[in-house]
Amino acid sequence: MSPEVCPNCGADVPRNARACPSCGADEKTGWSESAYASNLGIPEENFNYENFVKEEFASTPIKPRGIHWVWWLTALLLIVLFVFFCLH
Repeated sequence: MSPEVCPNCGADVPRNARACPSCGADEKTGWSESAYASNLGIPEENFNYENFVKEEFASTPIKPRGIHWVWWLTALLLIVLFVFFCLH
């Protein structure tokens, strides 16, 4: 039985197709359970959690950023101009 999505290339596979119309994968070359599991992106058995944390969460802290002072000045200027033109 063919899958709905080719595990090899990700293309849509028509129902009861014998091979993927996009890449040509079939039960022998790409629809088997081992081929499907190899494309899931699951880490291998030698996965090192500590290395993963070091790579994903760098030692440099993330500095939160606010609104730059130029934008505050621009907003204040626009408010002053709006009030000025409304009063005149």
